[in-house]
Amino acid sequence: MSHVNELLRKRIGLSMSEEITLQTLPTVLEKIAKEIPFENVCIIKEKTTEITDAYVKHKILNKGEGGLCYELNYLLYLFLTENDFHTKLVRGVVFDQVNQKWGSTGRTHVANVITVNGEKYIVDTGFGANLPLKPVPLTGDIVTSSNGEFRIEKKETEFGDYIFYMKLNHKHDDWKIGYSFHSEKDAWVTDLNEVQKIIIEHPESPFNKKPLLTKITDRGSIVLTEGSFTEWINGEVRKEEIDSEEFFRLRKCYFGF
Repeated sequence: MSHVNELLRKRIGLSMSEEITLQTLPTVLEKIAKEIPFENVCIIKEKTTEITDAYVKHKILNKGEGGLCYELNYLLYLFLTENDFHTKLVRGVVFDQVNQKWGSTGRTHVANVITVNGEKYIVDTGFGANLPLKPVPLTGDIVTSSNGEFRIEKKETEFGDYIFYMKLNHKHDDWKIGYSFHSEKDAWVTDLNEVQKIIIEHPESPFNKKPLLTKITDRGSIVLTEGSFTEWINGEVRKEEIDSEEFFRLRKCYFGF
């Protein structure tokens, strides 16, 4: 037993007595988004290791780091499973907004699909600053959170049978495609290691070139790269150029490692 339940609750400040239900999941997702960063530091340092239960637990819960989608959503998968949810991991392809095409790294997004009373929902805590912060039903119903509006449409593409759409507060005027995913194809730990390998090695991987750390905050989000620090505060964006010394100071200050 991985006992992620206790350690994750401790890391995000969630009481041990809080029952995890469909209704309380938004609280859990918001706390995770604000406490555990989306980051690629291990990849940049070339210090990655095989994805296992023990590895994600140690990296995120013992060492206090963050991770990418396949680490964050795998940790969430373990937590949901320990809290008696019918959960499975799925793989998807992220839509490249800049070039308006499906991402060239293929099926490298990993998320969770839970089934509650026969209804399926995407539960995703590994999509950078584009997090819905709530379970999103596969019915097409729009879910609204402090981060924007989100919906999932049944649509066959070469990469899956559903598409996740988002309309982020202060950033999008209309709906944007987030990713396409296969709702029926389960992903396993071998898939997560395959995803990690692609992200480390693919020439067009967005995560193997420069450090990127991002986290949701009470007032918006923060993004740290080696050359800049960007803060979204209630819809206003502030961006400052930084040097490497400042990068390490801000990483410690805002991301805790």
